[in-house]
Amino acid sequence: MIVNEKMASVLRAVAIFEACKALFVLIVAVALVVLMRQYIQISAEQLVVHLHLNPAHHFPKKFIVLAGTLTESRMRILVIFALLYASIRFLEAYGLWFALRWAEWVALLSGGISLPIELYELAKGFTWFKILLIFINLVVVLYMAVMLAPERQEIKS
Repeated sequence: MIVNEKMASVLRAVAIFEACKALFVLIVAVALVVLMRQYIQISAEQLVVHLHLNPAHHFPKKFIVLAGTLTESRMRILVIFALLYASIRFLEAYGLWFALRWAEWVALLSGGISLPIELYELAKGFTWFKILLIFINLVVVLYMAVMLAPERQEIKS
């Protein structure tokens, strides 16, 4: 499938990145379950501060407000979606680790879908964290596009 170790290393780095995203979402889901009957809004505020995010900015502020209005049934739905998202990311990471073609397509499509959203968020306010995420995502999308290009398929086969 893959011609050289350098391409395999890049795919494995992307796989690790996707697995880290899945792990982060799982940690948040577990935290939601643990905090389900506790002071969720206070915990959300502490999480935002702990992550060095500005509570006055759009998404951290929305996260805190949402946390204050969450019912137990809504939190269960969020946890289910978080588990689904993490499962998809872990599957993608597995596929990328073993250089499976479908996983390359998933990485290209998911990265391509999220780029406009990330650019929109950057337009609303500049942070180095946003720049870093956009850069990583753009590199992944471009690399996957090159890997999936028709002329590359002849080389990989």
